[in-house]
Amino acid sequence: MTARPEDILPTYERVGRAFAKDRLKDLFEKPALDRFIAALPGPRVLDVGCGSGDPIALYLAQSGCAVTGLDGARTMVELFRETLPAAPCHHGDMRTFDLGEQFDGILAFNSLFHLTVEDQRAALERMAAHAGPGAALMFTSGPDAGEAFGHVDGVAVYHASLAPADYCALLLEHGFQTLSFRPNDPECREHTLWLAKRIGEGAGGAAG
Repeated sequence: MTARPEDILPTYERVGRAFAKDRLKDLFEKPALDRFIAALPGPRVLDVGCGSGDPIALYLAQSGCAVTGLDGARTMVELFRETLPAAPCHHGDMRTFDLGEQFDGILAFNSLFHLTVEDQRAALERMAAHAGPGAALMFTSGPDAGEAFGHVDGVAVYHASLAPADYCALLLEHGFQTLSFRPNDPECREHTLWLAKRIGEGAGGAAG
């Protein structure tokens, strides 16, 4: 059966605990996370689409970050709270969330790309609204524009991506300088990674 974007949250609600149990915990994301941590102006990090918190939020916390989680699936919020009982975690839609605070870093690892491209634009606007001065933003996307389908615990799930030039323009629109774009990064098991820095509305820079 073809996966649809509207099936993402019900899928994670249904198979979230099995997915979290089977998820790789070898922290292949560490080189990327270390670059993200190095770009932070302070310790407060919002993990958008945080999942269970293991291993990413757990590593951030162990590295000195004050992590707040956000996920649209209640199952994942429950798991995150089990992983990091002292860390706040909110149940909310990444396209519409409003926590009434700003952070030194926003991370959306393997979460943003579950949305349609139009919904990604809305989600990035909400992330920008929660980014404080100099905040770092890291997210994963596809290497180019298009749709793709993966699997979570044997269930098909939807992925989509804008073109790299469109992400650059969108980041610039929200006052972020693109620090790096790493398509199919071999250091991160072929994930495509973006790292950007909040520099103020109307300012910009080139991808490195």
